Amino acid sequence: MIVIRHPEVGSAATAAHYASKPVINAGDGVGEHPTQALLDLFTVVEALGTLSGLKVAMVGDLKYGRTVHSLTKLLANYPVEFVFVSPDILQMPKDILEVVQASGHKYTITEDVHDCISDSDVLYITRVQKERFTDLAQYEAVKDHYVVDPALMERAKQKMIVMHPLPRVNEISYAIDNDPRAAYFRQMRNGMYMRMALLAAVLGKA
Repeated sequence: MIVIRHPEVGSAATAAHYASKPVINAGDGVGEHPTQALLDLFTVVEALGTLSGLKVAMVGDLKYGRTVHSLTKLLANYPVEFVFVSPDILQMPKDILEVVQASGHKYTITEDVHDCISDSDVLYITRVQKERFTDLAQYEAVKDHYVVDPALMERAKQKMIVMHPLPRVNEISYAIDNDPRAAYFRQMRNGMYMRMALLAAVLGKA
């Protein structure tokens, strides 16, 4: 088996084309992160008990955030509603939006997380990734655009979850860590189990 993590989009697909062994994509640049999407989906179901009818708000760097690219494509197979929250320069790529449209899903685009915090079931936060920017002035302008803090969470539903693929920088206050709605540490633990299951399945051990 080959598990590949590479800065170039499409690298895992290229490796799979030539390899005689199974290839797992562990992240290809700003493209995809499919194993993260699997653990994210499991975390949502574990925490909320269903996917049906959920409103999922993805917040932050949606342009370069490969985790939200994969998760959006996966969730497009389920009856959910999407909200994409980002600065204008970090909006979800057109090809991902086309997947959502083709699946018949409703989605909203906004720059203000306050537009959706009160009725979101899943708040999926991503960090603004400094390493993706060639213009550091642009990074400085948007790096702290969104911060999930107690004041914001006062406006959220009591039954909802906050997710993050980690590591975080400043986008989630440490004061949120003890909030029962904070699911990001459980999310990472689920990643270990999900990847163990995936390895076992690919190797024929499951």
